[in-house]
Amino acid sequence: MNIAKLRRPKFLIPALLVLLLAGYTGKRLLTPPAPPSYLSAPATVADIQDVVLASGTVKAYKQVSVGAQASGQIKSLKVALGDQVKKGQLVAEIDSLTQANSLASAEFSVQNLEAQLRAKEATLKQAQLAYERQKTMLAGDASSRENFESAEATLDSTRADITSLQAQIRSAAIQVDTARVNLGYTRITSPIDGQVVAIVAQEGQTVNANQSTPTIIKVARMDTVTIKAQISEADVIRVKPGLPVYFTILGDPDHRYRTTLRAIEPAPDSILQDDTSTSTTSSSSSSSSSSSTAIYYNGLLDVPNPDGKLRISMTTQVNIVLSEAKDTLVVPSTALGEKDAQGRYTVRVLDAQGQAQPRKVRIGINTNAQVQIIEGIKAGERVVTGTATSATADGTAEHRGPPPGV
Repeated sequence: MNIAKLRRPKFLIPALLVLLLAGYTGKRLLTPPAPPSYLSAPATVADIQDVVLASGTVKAYKQVSVGAQASGQIKSLKVALGDQVKKGQLVAEIDSLTQANSLASAEFSVQNLEAQLRAKEATLKQAQLAYERQKTMLAGDASSRENFESAEATLDSTRADITSLQAQIRSAAIQVDTARVNLGYTRITSPIDGQVVAIVAQEGQTVNANQSTPTIIKVARMDTVTIKAQISEADVIRVKPGLPVYFTILGDPDHRYRTTLRAIEPAPDSILQDDTSTSTTSSSSSSSSSSSTAIYYNGLLDVPNPDGKLRISMTTQVNIVLSEAKDTLVVPSTALGEKDAQGRYTVRVLDAQGQAQPRKVRIGINTNAQVQIIEGIKAGERVVTGTATSATADGTAEHRGPPPGV
């Protein structure tokens, strides 16, 4: 047997493996890489808006706390929660016995003083006659000067008493007016047209107006409501009164209420809560802590509420429209590349062969999600927004994002 023939397969197998490896390596080196696969989106015609988002709360257009200026027991309430009231309508009565007695006492004081005045006026007439008589007698040497001077002094004293009584009567008349007003305070009326949104006190409850003004009911005007929208300090410099606004409520998110921004409050709510009586140390601590919190400014917008659907303290999602364009060309904002000195952006557009070609465009509104294209692209052309995931030589996955500058 030939031993060399038996050993030949042992050298043949490694040789075949070497040839296969060499062929595979040559193919990898000589075969060009596959063209990149792009993520793209078409340029479409659509509407675009640049808006500032804010969270708002429904407030009454005007709300008044109707209180009592008289002390006493609430005798009756004339309204119920939710009732519509008119300005001047009686809403509650307080037991008026004390106030009525005070008025009667003041009126009696005036009557007493007026009676005293009439008596003094009669005395004045008598003193005037006595004075004239003494004057005539003194001229004819029929009376002494002492009697004349006594009659003159009596006349002057009576006139002074009358002047004093007249002043007391005027003062007493003022007390009568005050007592009459206090009696009127026992009849509480609504100061505005509106709806009763809260009843704070109940029949039989005793109120003391000497310590504080107790609230009986709260009346709010709800035919028009005010939305108080919290605008962040980053956005407040971009908005101004007069801008169009639309908002939705949680209970009806598909319905948009449209109005305009009426005003922006110059200071945030936090400044109204500052305690100026605190010490310098506590103020410094408060300032340092508030600097780490978000600051919001209140934007005010009014909207009619004829059906009463909008209620106090409802949460709203407010959109303040800074700019908008209808039926304009838009592409995803991720398609934008670098910006040149002329304000134009580079966008890569796919040609017929699927290759990305750079192109300069001018943009308008940019919402960071979509951007308006003013010139440089036509509707239907596809723009590159990124590179699809591909396998690298070492077998790992690679994803190339949007071009630089986006």
